[in-house]
Amino acid sequence: MSLSSLPLKDRPALVRQQFPHFDIAGFIITRGDEYLGEYVAPYAERLAWLTGFTGSAGLAILLNDKGCVFSDGRYTVQMKDQTLPEHWETRHSGKTPPRQWLEEHAQGLRIGYDPTLVSQRELAAWSSPHIQLIALEGNPIDAAWTDQPVPPTTPIIHHPLEFTGKTSREKRAELAQQLRKAGQEAMIIADCPSLAWLLNIRGHDIAMTPIAHAYGILYASGQVEIFAEQSRFHDAVEDDGILPKAPSSLPTALQHLSGKLVRLDPATTPLWFRMTLEAAGAEIADGPDLCTLPKAIKTKTEQDGNRRAHQLDSIALARFLHWVEKHGVGQRETALAAKLESFRALSPDYKGPSFETISAAGPNGAYPHYRAEVGHDSILTENCVYLVDSGAQYPFGTTDITRTLWIGPDEPPAALKKAFTAVLRGHIALSRQRFPHGLPGYRLDSVARSALWNMGLDFDHGTGHGIGSYLSVHEGPQSISVALRPTGLVPGMILSNEPGYYEVGAYGIRIENLLLVKESTLNGPSGPFLEFETLTHTPIDKRLIDTAHLTPDERQWLDRYHATVQERLLPLLERELHEWVKESCAPLT
Repeated sequence: MSLSSLPLKDRPALVRQQFPHFDIAGFIITRGDEYLGEYVAPYAERLAWLTGFTGSAGLAILLNDKGCVFSDGRYTVQMKDQTLPEHWETRHSGKTPPRQWLEEHAQGLRIGYDPTLVSQRELAAWSSPHIQLIALEGNPIDAAWTDQPVPPTTPIIHHPLEFTGKTSREKRAELAQQLRKAGQEAMIIADCPSLAWLLNIRGHDIAMTPIAHAYGILYASGQVEIFAEQSRFHDAVEDDGILPKAPSSLPTALQHLSGKLVRLDPATTPLWFRMTLEAAGAEIADGPDLCTLPKAIKTKTEQDGNRRAHQLDSIALARFLHWVEKHGVGQRETALAAKLESFRALSPDYKGPSFETISAAGPNGAYPHYRAEVGHDSILTENCVYLVDSGAQYPFGTTDITRTLWIGPDEPPAALKKAFTAVLRGHIALSRQRFPHGLPGYRLDSVARSALWNMGLDFDHGTGHGIGSYLSVHEGPQSISVALRPTGLVPGMILSNEPGYYEVGAYGIRIENLLLVKESTLNGPSGPFLEFETLTHTPIDKRLIDTAHLTPDERQWLDRYHATVQERLLPLLERELHEWVKESCAPLT
């Protein structure tokens, strides 16, 4: 998808032409929009417009004589493939942080950034006594991007109690009590999923994540001002404590907080808010967005809704996997993704994908976030690996699932089966793990890697991320990752379980189910331990398993998992799929 009629090679020069107007010698371009979201609307694809890199995480630094694009391990290959080497270096952000690159190439230079697109935490990560970082009024990319799309203004829709299990008034009352206890007068809400959760609203301002672009201010009284045009509210707001305000009135509302203690999350709030509040004489109290944790702990209604969503998804995935086995050879990657979409769309509850499907044949699977594009995608051939990572949005839940398949009549290579089995063992180990209440997710990450590590293998992404409920497919604060995030796991949280292995030039392997944290029957001295309930019920390809490398307990887990899958699927599927389900879910031999 082209973001502009202007050739990619000409764009850096146009942005550099803006530098004298801003009195800068360089500019930092972030991936996020002014709501700091992972996924952005076309108008906010500034990083992709300038560099060609379309990954969901990263940034670029453009200087007068050079430029560099940064992202994490999911996108190192994609960065090289999508950017022009004569304009851009590419760096792994964990191995060569942007600050290090700036210190090497930009000492003594004035480097601009847009404070509406950058959080305090991001700025701190770039800061160095050797670099002058300058907050700009305006954005040189917006000045150069003459055919930039306009921001979306889709309807804001009430999300009913039957899907949420708790009213907005109840949520606001609980958070307002926390504000009063802390002596804080108000909290800025710049994170759109937080605002959607708190007010029980949804929208369609970006593809695949049902949010409305808006800011909010929660007051200690429990009232919320939401800064979005009144015409966008096509359903009545839930109660009179939700006050729609024109976006143009936001600076005035912040001015009225002069002399008050205002809570602000330095990770999710654009720096512009801090600058405006401080100029108005408000006192800032840094602290996590109070919506983030309760949003992650699903109500019983949301838990049941997510089980229902996964049931519908299991039907679509079974039909798709059966179809791929019978008809997949010779199909293009984009056609395979479209076929999966068509099976999901058979459900009247289906609202669309939760992210762009990763449909990757053979070597393309080695890119963890591969994107197949029409005209540039590969054809699925016999005797190769096919990796499909996809998800769906339903009004009662959000799904995310990955399966790795062997396509073809021949026996898979022994090395492939050995690697797949190690990934499967890590997946099973995490699924079965019991752990103390409140254990941070990073302490579970090695559980999913142990079998790979014992073979000298690893994967360069997190093992698990949080999942929203008809919200973002990537949600915090919980995760299972090497990153030292301190949030403890508690009942009601949903996370992915997706270890993998990637052989560049050959294949990718990933097995992903979603897990619900719940209390275990195991009791320790301090009370019940926790465990996981597997929400995803889709067969795992047994042709890729080297059963000699599974322990009896691992075999038993997989057989029980497949027995549950078969039990759930057979009453829901047409009879012509029954034999395929039974064969796919038969016990290991």
